[in-house]
Amino acid sequence: MARLCVNVDHVATVRQARRAREPDPVEAAKICEKSGAAGITIHLREDRRHIQHSDLERLRETVTTFLNLEMAATDEMVRIALEQRPDQVTLVPENREEITTEGGLDAIGQEAAIRRVVERLQEAGIPVSLFVDPTREQIEASARTGARLVELHTGRYCNAPEGPERDQELKSLVVESARAQELGLIVNAGHGLHYDNVVPVAAIGGMNELNIGHTIISRAIMVGLELAVREMIDLIDEGNSLSPL
Repeated sequence: MARLCVNVDHVATVRQARRAREPDPVEAAKICEKSGAAGITIHLREDRRHIQHSDLERLRETVTTFLNLEMAATDEMVRIALEQRPDQVTLVPENREEITTEGGLDAIGQEAAIRRVVERLQEAGIPVSLFVDPTREQIEASARTGARLVELHTGRYCNAPEGPERDQELKSLVVESARAQELGLIVNAGHGLHYDNVVPVAAIGGMNELNIGHTIISRAIMVGLELAVREMIDLIDEGNSLSPL
């Protein structure tokens, strides 16, 4: 059954707009956990545009559920992960000009380099997930790297208009989730999921974890973070109760 990991990056984005002390992503993470979130996700970017190294250090000390660190597959980030020892690392692509992550990791073109990073982290006891587009080629390349998990990029599904186009994108997620599980991979999903489109993704057979941030933080501005998290958990539970897709 799918569980919710809340990405608190956008709490840090608001803080960094003023280079102030608040809002504090660590305090936000505590509220998310209290509200039923199964884990906390952060993306420590190379340019430190939102989450800072000190945030990671404090979250590692305070998160009591599950800490998922998104990061680029660079020597600097591997060193930081080995020092801080999050519960999971998710390797993602980075482009310093992008507003948010654009597309999945190229597991095909970077297979050898990714395999080396995966080996270093998993030998240290840190499970690795690869954030990839839901295609057969990327899933199979991900499995060859030795990673234990994949996170399916849901951006195309989320951006597609309701109707046949979105249905086709959902079908791709269903098919590639099943393929990944056949190859022995645990399947997560995320990017662009919101309150109006999360239920079908939660209903995908074998879905382990949904990483959701922006829509929850946006909703929290209106109704508070605790309620925003609980509302999303209710929707994921609705998907969990459906027959698997």
